[in-house]
Amino acid sequence: MAQNNNQATQPIVPAEPVEVQSGFFVPRKMFFTKGVGRHREKLASFEAALRDAGIERFNLVYVSSIFPPQCKRISREEGLKQLSPGQVVFVVMARNETNEPNRLMASSIGLARPADKENMYGYLSEHHTYGQTEDKAGEYAEDIAASMLASTLGINFNLDTDWDEREKTFKLSGKIVETTNITQSALGDKNGLWTCTLAAAVLIL
Repeated sequence: MAQNNNQATQPIVPAEPVEVQSGFFVPRKMFFTKGVGRHREKLASFEAALRDAGIERFNLVYVSSIFPPQCKRISREEGLKQLSPGQVVFVVMARNETNEPNRLMASSIGLARPADKENMYGYLSEHHTYGQTEDKAGEYAEDIAASMLASTLGINFNLDTDWDEREKTFKLSGKIVETTNITQSALGDKNGLWTCTLAAAVLIL
């Protein structure tokens, strides 16, 4: 994310409101989930993390970073009730793995939503890292999502300021109403088993 001040202060043309049309592949609901898994096999540690997150029984398709207008955020419990085993399910996922004992790692999804939720889209970001605490990784993912949305909405800000300062700028603009994250951290298994962390935004059509 390292950029200079000239880039941060360049004029930005804000995005126009969009019309959400029926019949298109537009998710109407979303829920967050996360998990951690450990196993001697790398792939099996991922499966264990999926089980911990409650999404192992679906055929997952990775997509990128747009939170649609009019999309409703729901609880994991409510979301899982609306999905069936074997269903093709779209997710924005961050995933990380290690077999190095006691290595700190994290996977995080950040979310930023505009004040005009009916007509404007928000952003989801993925972040996976080693050496960051859960709080720091979550803050970074949230920062990425909020900065992408701010640039889309034409909010001028300085990328060299810290997240707390930028968050104040975004909220004071009145154009960004919510920023949040879901993050899973873990230490690598002390006996050298593969450890997998994941965080995901699950999209429901």
